[in-house]
Amino acid sequence: MLMKKASLVGAFFMSAIWLSAAQAFCPAPSGLTPVAVQRVVDGDTLRLSDGRSVRMIGLNTPELGKKGRSDEPFAVAARRRLEALVAASDGRVGLLPGKEGKDHYGRTLAHVYGADGANLEAQMLAEGLGFQVAVAPNVDLVACQQAAERSARQAGLGIWRQSPVLKAEQINASGFAVLSGRVSKVQRNRGGVWIELQDAVVLRVAPNLLGSFDAAALERLQGKQIEARGWVLDRSRRGGLKEGQPRWMLPLTDPAMLQVAQ
Repeated sequence: MLMKKASLVGAFFMSAIWLSAAQAFCPAPSGLTPVAVQRVVDGDTLRLSDGRSVRMIGLNTPELGKKGRSDEPFAVAARRRLEALVAASDGRVGLLPGKEGKDHYGRTLAHVYGADGANLEAQMLAEGLGFQVAVAPNVDLVACQQAAERSARQAGLGIWRQSPVLKAEQINASGFAVLSGRVSKVQRNRGGVWIELQDAVVLRVAPNLLGSFDAAALERLQGKQIEARGWVLDRSRRGGLKEGQPRWMLPLTDPAMLQVAQ
């Protein structure tokens, strides 16, 4: 029944066979309490009928335009697809709260499941409608979410139709990015581990997160081509930029946000 409904309301018409394959990622645990959804805010955020805002763990979808900015590619498609998935679940979803229960905006952090047990973040990732992200300590489903994204990337779906990966030297604004570059320098000091990409961007692993990383492996990255993702910061705006330092910094929130190119 769900498949029939989903195809009727979905912004993307997809075969039931393909959808059921996508639902194999991140199956639901038992005993989730269903909650009513008031509305879908965007591709990765829900407003519940009880007033809570829920930010879906592990999924970052393109941004809808605000303050005169235009929508990012696939932002509207992502919101419509999430609306369709919620509608196909009769407007009720199951929540699995994260180890860290709220973000700095006060939103509830949770994994979201449809009535059929499908993890909605993995569903969106498998259709190429968002990026897999990992922010410790909410990293329990990283492996299955990565697999969902990988299937969309290999098939060239959605955001992967044209590669969204930027070269490090192409970064010219703060915000979420997937970037690639060659490691020119790795340093470790009281501020953590700093991984420089061709004098354009520096990746930072903060001291409190170093326990999740293989420090020796980080030091061996020099000279290697890597891909990283996360939220780029403009250091010049914070007054912390010294001469010779890259302007752009990307804090690494989990080892899953860094890959060595094959």
